[in-house]
Amino acid sequence: MNIEFKKVSLEDRELINRYLAMQKTRSCELTFANIYLWSAYYRVDYAIVEDTLVFRGSESTVFFDFPIGHSQKLRPALEALMQYCREQGQEFVLGLVTPEKFALLEELYPGVFEIEYDRDAADYVYETEKLANLSGKKYHGKKNHINKFLRTYPEWKYETIDDSNVEDCFQMALAWRRLNGCEEDEEKTAEMCVTLNSLRLMKELELRGGLLRVNGEVVAFSIGEPVCDDTMVVHIEKAFSAVDGAYPMINQQFVLHEAMEYTYVNREEDLGEEGLRRAKLSYHPVFMVEKGTVRLKER
Repeated sequence: MNIEFKKVSLEDRELINRYLAMQKTRSCELTFANIYLWSAYYRVDYAIVEDTLVFRGSESTVFFDFPIGHSQKLRPALEALMQYCREQGQEFVLGLVTPEKFALLEELYPGVFEIEYDRDAADYVYETEKLANLSGKKYHGKKNHINKFLRTYPEWKYETIDDSNVEDCFQMALAWRRLNGCEEDEEKTAEMCVTLNSLRLMKELELRGGLLRVNGEVVAFSIGEPVCDDTMVVHIEKAFSAVDGAYPMINQQFVLHEAMEYTYVNREEDLGEEGLRRAKLSYHPVFMVEKGTVRLKER
């Protein structure tokens, strides 16, 4: 089985988006910008297999994403991938599989595969209206942080990121990198590379962004994009921790200015980081996008 995988490039955007548009997903990974920006770190490439789009990742072990395309093409694509794995002498593994996709797999191959869900990879999805208004008792703490920000920094300002201010965000990101010791941590270094490339390629990748200024200086910014017709995904959020309330403020303001036409906001996974998990849970997600790894059952 000859399947030719190739690196993801900016020139592939139209082709990849054509396939991505064939499915509705709220999974934060499945946008062209996210795939392109992280492809070097996670060693992601892609192929068209039986008229479906298949991504391959090989960060630690080789795995395939669930084939993307028309449902009638799913079985031929899976058969081709399994044949490819047999010929390559590698295990057939599907990664980032949601419960909905596993249900499709079970329809085609009843009892053949098993899935192991990874809590650290589950996306947090929130109701847009609740992130914007923060009304009710359970958001009392968030409202207090924002009110303190408003009292402390009366000269604050929100701006949508465009050609006129993107360089200011770039310089703020460089300062954030220095303050947070990113050079000593491989994952933080990769995240900062993605952040800087997101700012550099905002137009090309059709990303949306917003920033906060205090006394004229950028103290926070956020970058996201629609992942489907009812969900905005926030990929990047950076703020100076010394500016009290900057994180909840940019969270709220980005939603108010860039995401109100969407029902939900996906704020991605917590990667098992305890502090990040507490922070994401404190905003009370309406549901999680579960993702797991699929393998053949042992017989």
